[in-house]
Amino acid sequence: MAAALVWCPFPDVESARAAADTLLDEGLIACANILGTIESRFVWEGTRASGTETAVLFKTIAERLDDVVERVGELHPYDTPAILGWRVDEAHPATLTWLAGAVSN
Repeated sequence: MAAALVWCPFPDVESARAAADTLLDEGLIACANILGTIESRFVWEGTRASGTETAVLFKTIAERLDDVVERVGELHPYDTPAILGWRVDEAHPATLTWLAGAVSN
C-alpha cells in the first residue's frame, strides 16, 4: 500500500473546511491540513493576476487518489480549481498503517 497527497487552494477557510469535513465523512481521506492563507499569482484568461487563497493538503491512500481528486473538484466552488494529486514514494510505516485504517476502501 502507498500513500497519496492532494494539493488544492480554496477561496477561503470556510470552503476549505467544508470540503475537508465532507471528504473525512465520506472516508476518502485520513487528514486535511488547512495551511492557511497563501498568496497566489497566476495567469487567467490571458491576464496575470493574484489573490489570496487557503491552501489544503489532503492525505489518503494511493488506491483512492483518483476518487479524492474527482470529489474535490465536485466540492470546490471554482469552475476551474487547481487540484494536483500524486503518489508518495516513501512514508513511515506507522503513517501507512494509520492511513489504511482511516480511509475506506
